[in-house]
Amino acid sequence: MGAVSRFLESDLFWSFRRTPTAVLSAIVAFVIVVGAVFAPWLAPYNPFDLASLDLMDAFNPPAFMPEGTAAHLIGTDDQGRDVLSAIMYGARVSLLVGVSATAFALILGVLVGLLAGYAGGAVDAVLMRIADVQLTFPNILIALLVDGVARAVLPREVHDEIAIYVVIVAIGISDWPRFARTVRGSALVERNKEYVLAARVIGISPARIMLTHVLPNVLGPLLVLATLNLGLAIVSEATLSFLGVGVPPTQPSLGTLIRIGNDFLFSGEWWITVFPGVALVAMVLSVNLLGDWLRDALNPRLR
Repeated sequence: MGAVSRFLESDLFWSFRRTPTAVLSAIVAFVIVVGAVFAPWLAPYNPFDLASLDLMDAFNPPAFMPEGTAAHLIGTDDQGRDVLSAIMYGARVSLLVGVSATAFALILGVLVGLLAGYAGGAVDAVLMRIADVQLTFPNILIALLVDGVARAVLPREVHDEIAIYVVIVAIGISDWPRFARTVRGSALVERNKEYVLAARVIGISPARIMLTHVLPNVLGPLLVLATLNLGLAIVSEATLSFLGVGVPPTQPSLGTLIRIGNDFLFSGEWWITVFPGVALVAMVLSVNLLGDWLRDALNPRLR
């Protein structure tokens, strides 16, 4: 309770309360996360339970249209799946991949950045040149390359079983240079400060100095970068799934739902792709707006 009280009395929470955009974004993000995490209990139907599907319910329009029914508030798709339930379950996969890929990129980038910034010299030059080369390619191209290599190396059955992990690694590998360069810049500044030099004198190991002395001083920029990168990771996953190389069809994400609905967009069943698209936009936009607020709130020059 003491930590909660301190947070409620902090400048960060005061800034949050005074920023309507941040409050609204937090509410939208909270609703989406709760709906996704608790989808098995909150969703009206289980859209991926084949025994409960009825093709006679296919292409039902939303409830606010003349032929719509209250049983399916925003309609059904070509297989009779409730679109609202499919969005809630699809958001679970999108959030899982986005958060996991961001965490993977964060850990890899922090390790590389700390090593490059603290060691310096040839180690720094080699690691940063690798990051520079990767930054010249679009993230989605790197992710497609990693996924393609995994498909070529692994048997099809094995790849289908671990497809979601392949996507997480592919997106994480494409995003780590941003974290590495941020941490490396801060590590270069911190490594020559007196407290780091004192730690070296008393015999503390370089690994401990980096993790317990240098890393805490870069947590603020890392938190902001991770928040902004989460939105990019969700979009990358949706793009891969839309192209048909993302998560497997048995675990469809919002990108998969948009791709499925795109086939029926011009035949009049617009709700199958529009509502998953709106959910994706709301999710990414709320995360990005929170990241923008957090960047400004943690920047002392803007206080």
